[in-house]
Amino acid sequence: MPLARSIVSAALLGSSVARALPHEPRHTESPDVQVSCPSTPDGAGPELLDAFVSYSVELAFWPDFGGNLSHPNTFSNNLLDNLGELQGTKPHIRVGGNTQDYAIYDPDLPTATKGIVVPSRSPDYPYYLTIGPSFFESYQTFPSVKYAHGFNLAKNGSAARRSLVESAKVACKVLGEDDRFLLWELGNEPDLYKTSAQGIKRPADWDEEDYVREWKDGTAAIRDAIAEACPEMASDARYKYMAPSFAGTSNSLDPNEVWADGLDGRRDIAWISQHNYIDGATQPGVTLQGTLMNHTRTASSVTPLVSLARNLSAAHPALPFVLGETNSLYNQGAPGLSDSFGAALWGLDFRLHSAARGVAAVHMHQGTGYRYAAWQPVATATGRRRTRAPYYGDAAAAAMVGARARGPARVRELAAAERAVAYAAYEGAGLARLMAISLDAYNGTGAAAEAAARPAATFALGLPEGCAREARVARLMAGGSDAVAGVTWDGVSFDWELDEGRPVVVGNATRDERVAVGEDGVMVLEVPHSSAAMVRVDC
Repeated sequence: MPLARSIVSAALLGSSVARALPHEPRHTESPDVQVSCPSTPDGAGPELLDAFVSYSVELAFWPDFGGNLSHPNTFSNNLLDNLGELQGTKPHIRVGGNTQDYAIYDPDLPTATKGIVVPSRSPDYPYYLTIGPSFFESYQTFPSVKYAHGFNLAKNGSAARRSLVESAKVACKVLGEDDRFLLWELGNEPDLYKTSAQGIKRPADWDEEDYVREWKDGTAAIRDAIAEACPEMASDARYKYMAPSFAGTSNSLDPNEVWADGLDGRRDIAWISQHNYIDGATQPGVTLQGTLMNHTRTASSVTPLVSLARNLSAAHPALPFVLGETNSLYNQGAPGLSDSFGAALWGLDFRLHSAARGVAAVHMHQGTGYRYAAWQPVATATGRRRTRAPYYGDAAAAAMVGARARGPARVRELAAAERAVAYAAYEGAGLARLMAISLDAYNGTGAAAEAAARPAATFALGLPEGCAREARVARLMAGGSDAVAGVTWDGVSFDWELDEGRPVVVGNATRDERVAVGEDGVMVLEVPHSSAAMVRVDC
């Protein structure tokens, strides 16, 4: 990737500098993780979509993230460019979320959005929302990015339906240009319409058949509008959706049943999309170590999705299974947890575990002021523009799946314990990279940290025959799991303050580290607690 426009002192980034690690193989009697790395992807997850690391953006805040034609948000675009360099394709962006189902289009609105927050519903986003024509300018600001645009299903009165039709005509004209269009989406988490804390939207007896009927009526109306305004966008080949966009696998609607009831009867669904959050921001017992930095907990969150993916993939083998919206803790995350470096490590582990278990792309949800957001796109009364710690986990995940120089990417989980996990990434038929993650929480500012060296987990990685005798290591580091700043990926900062999100090499941070492979093919790697290390192998 293109690197630094400037070199800065690590002191600017707090305690982000990794301590020097041995370059020669150090065999140990009892490594924390010992694993052999298969040379081929047999047993790995399915091929990943090119933009595996992608995002979902709350519709009400999309103009903050994208800007407009006169003032594009170059900060957001710089961060997307970084990820595009690492994984070969810039992230796709799904624009939706709860406010997708509140949005009413007004062709005469002079601003991009007009919203009214009702704190009893949610203090983080508007409950009443109007969008105007200039809203769609935000889709024109990021080169080489594809978008999924979300339509309102929840508000189904006559005015809302007219709004839906009119907004489709505007959306198709913008997204149909310059290869911007990815997919459409109708409705956000309809399996919560009968129970949502943000307001009940359907009666208690509304069932799967009712949902499928509404979805088909809505998508037919949208297609008619697009056929009128953008005929080329209404063809069978291009008129495609992500669906059903349910919040979970066991809420008031059964995702298996809606597919059995003919959700894809017209063959206009391209991606099977589910949503997932590991826990709630205000739920009792949620902690950094016990909830996020806990591979066992992460795996248990993904398991129901894997079961659903297997069921639906058997019936619809041509459709990839994606997480169209996900993040750490629902209700926009918790301060000190979702915005910490520990959440970056969680995001890395979650993305790679999902990839190994059958998820083809992961769209982390974003919003202005959200505690779990990867970046704050604009300054507000409650927060400055900045790159947040979770973004660095996204960068590490993008680097791990790679730019696919030798073929499609697949990920395999090699070894897993509650606080340590290892993955392998393959390009085509060959092993390309390994990732070792230490999830032991480490507080970098406490008295214990000042008195002793940072502990480390030891990974003994057995490489296949024929691999080179030296490998390059890139590290995901911060001062500790509780850090909310001073994070680096491979010795690089993407912070707004340094160069508006472009990569800047941090002086004295560990970079270009080489680790030798022993005569027996084993590489011993030390991974400080609350950090991750990626190994690029030549096999």
